Amino acid sequence: MSNLEVRKATYEDLVQVPDHLVAEIIDGVLYAQPRPAVRHSNASGALMILVGGPFHLGSGGPGGWRILDEPELHLREDIVVPDIAGWNLEHTGDIPDAAFVDVAPDWVCEVLSPRTQKLDRTRKMGIYAREGVQHVWLVDPADRVLEIYRLDEGLWAPAAVFHDNAVVRAEPFDAIQIKLAALWWDNIKS
Repeated sequence: MSNLEVRKATYEDLVQVPDHLVAEIIDGVLYAQPRPAVRHSNASGALMILVGGPFHLGSGGPGGWRILDEPELHLREDIVVPDIAGWNLEHTGDIPDAAFVDVAPDWVCEVLSPRTQKLDRTRKMGIYAREGVQHVWLVDPADRVLEIYRLDEGLWAPAAVFHDNAVVRAEPFDAIQIKLAALWWDNIKS
């Protein structure tokens, strides 16, 4: 190996990362980030309840989805861990019970943080487009924004942007209303 060649990260490199970090391999590079802050976890957890209940469990909604929190996705040579991912069971069938999933989801949600937003918006969205993920949600808990993207001929097209405490119907989960106020840490009452 010459000095100019860089060794691509392997799965063995990834499993050596301490458990308190979230590790991903993107374009052959190992990324390890600290676990999310409370504001981030609140937004992700609230969405799991708001979307997971009606679509994963069929409680107050149509069901028919498998919604997972921080699944490890093996998509070709890339290993990514979105905050939430969902598979429409009509399209993909059931997801195997394994340590990782190698079937691209239909929907991905990334909760942005200052540390991860550049990677989430660029390289990870590129991987999701390449793999045919149909919808990506980007949630910014600091600015209180939900951005919805739809895959259109292999490129991301903005579908909607919602702010603050709006009550929204957001594809692909537009069968229900989502109260964005539940996502924002400063709206939680003690």
